[in-house]
Amino acid sequence: MTVIVRDFLPADAEDWVRVRRAALPFMVTRPECVTFELASAHPDKRARLLVAEHEGELIGTAQVGLAHDSPEPGQGFCNTYTHPDRTGRGAGGLLVRTAEEYLAREGATSVYAWVLDTPSDRAFAGKRGYVPSRPAHFLHLDLAGGSLPPRQELPPGVELRTAADFEDDPRPLFEADAETTADEPSDTPTELTDYEDWLNHTWRAPALDRELTSVVVVDGEVAAFSAAETDGLTRYMSGMTGTRRAYRNRGLARLAKNDSLHRARAAGYTDAYTGNDAGNGPMLAVNRWFGYEICATEVRHVRRLG
Repeated sequence: MTVIVRDFLPADAEDWVRVRRAALPFMVTRPECVTFELASAHPDKRARLLVAEHEGELIGTAQVGLAHDSPEPGQGFCNTYTHPDRTGRGAGGLLVRTAEEYLAREGATSVYAWVLDTPSDRAFAGKRGYVPSRPAHFLHLDLAGGSLPPRQELPPGVELRTAADFEDDPRPLFEADAETTADEPSDTPTELTDYEDWLNHTWRAPALDRELTSVVVVDGEVAAFSAAETDGLTRYMSGMTGTRRAYRNRGLARLAKNDSLHRARAAGYTDAYTGNDAGNGPMLAVNRWFGYEICATEVRHVRRLG
């Protein structure tokens, strides 16, 4: 039987996670996150999830859409992953081709894709006209067997809270996220300007653990934060750690992340993951200080359509 590509259905969620965990064991995901991502996507994102089937088995996935929150129009994305035990059957190529045709119809002029930094994955991308751009690292920290820096005494005027403390009004966290996200190194810069959209796809995301998300408050103002995502089992991931511009170079991101990691370990999580753009030296230094080690690298690739 040949490989077929079709749209994702809610009944595919368990298999989607099975494939993604096999292809990217350093990513934190769970079935409800997949269905939530599609249901909560902004209409301008033109989000679409594709799956590849072979003989009735789901063997590949693709996240497809437009970077609707970027100031640069026409930027599409397609992140494709095939189960490592099911490669060589044409699933990846068919997913990419289907995604490109869809994005072209939706007005994309370029397609960005994350590609694992392995000879076979880079060859797959190059064969299809994708050119490498900037790399990023996945990092791992053993929470169960390793040690964390001790908690430090807080400076005057500094408080540690959690995202749960902002449930009545999360707008200060949105403003901090928007400012730090705008400064993230990226080929597809992001501007978070839609508060309701942020509430829908970030604040209400099933993976976000508000009790483990630590927030540094200085003189009553949110200064830094470390967002925690979990699989509800053993894996924890720093979804975003950032400091607002006026409070940088004071060690506040490190303070937030240390608090979140201590909370995660106390809650029973054994493996901590995070991701860093390879050019984000300050955050890489913070993660090295905690003992994170690079466990994989992806390279952003781009193909111009037309």
